[in-house]
Amino acid sequence: MNIVIVDDSRLARKELAGLLTEQSRHEIIGEASDVQSALEIVNRLKPDLLLLDIHLPDGSGFDILEQAEHIPKVIFTTAYEQHALRAFEINALDYLLKPITSERLFQALEKIDTDKISPNTQAQSSTNRKADDHLFIREGERCHFVKYHEIRLLQVDGNYVRLFFRNTHAMMPRSLNYVEERLDPNIFFRANRQQIVNLNFVGRIEPWVGDGLLIIMQDGTQVEASRRQARELKNALEM
Repeated sequence: MNIVIVDDSRLARKELAGLLTEQSRHEIIGEASDVQSALEIVNRLKPDLLLLDIHLPDGSGFDILEQAEHIPKVIFTTAYEQHALRAFEINALDYLLKPITSERLFQALEKIDTDKISPNTQAQSSTNRKADDHLFIREGERCHFVKYHEIRLLQVDGNYVRLFFRNTHAMMPRSLNYVEERLDPNIFFRANRQQIVNLNFVGRIEPWVGDGLLIIMQDGTQVEASRRQARELKNALEM
């Protein structure tokens, strides 16, 4: 498993690296001491796991998760216990308080199902994310750590994109085109200029005006597909 360590303390990074060398199946592929360098390393190397400190010179570990194009699994390593609730709200694997013991670190690492990590993770493009990859969304004080396969609908809302997932929704300050480039086209379908649907959440499809189609999601949401998009949808579904 490929790991990047992010901590502003060189000594803390060295200590974590020393603990990880005790298990040969873990490889440290990069280190960073601040948000900007961490973003560059994470987006370039695409690690399986981040060992992530919270307080950094130019921001926080949460800033990295919000801005990174590649979102790996996360274990927080920090001296501050007050951020634990927020960390688990974004589905962090664990929250380790310094000083970190080898026993506690390995206990956290055992939570990772290594069989689900692709051996080609490093070679993945930032586009066409896999269904089990994560998307980090920060909306005010609320944070969401969402798997792509959990997103059932995306739609334009002003200058934002509203994502519907699980039993809630959240806004991203991105364009729909930007988000679409990062979605798996085998799962997500651009129904119209305003909406993208997850085909796994489609309940049924009915004929619509102008040779278009009406996509009815499992929750009852109706999405219109134009004649052109209807042809593409039929091809995608081999109708």
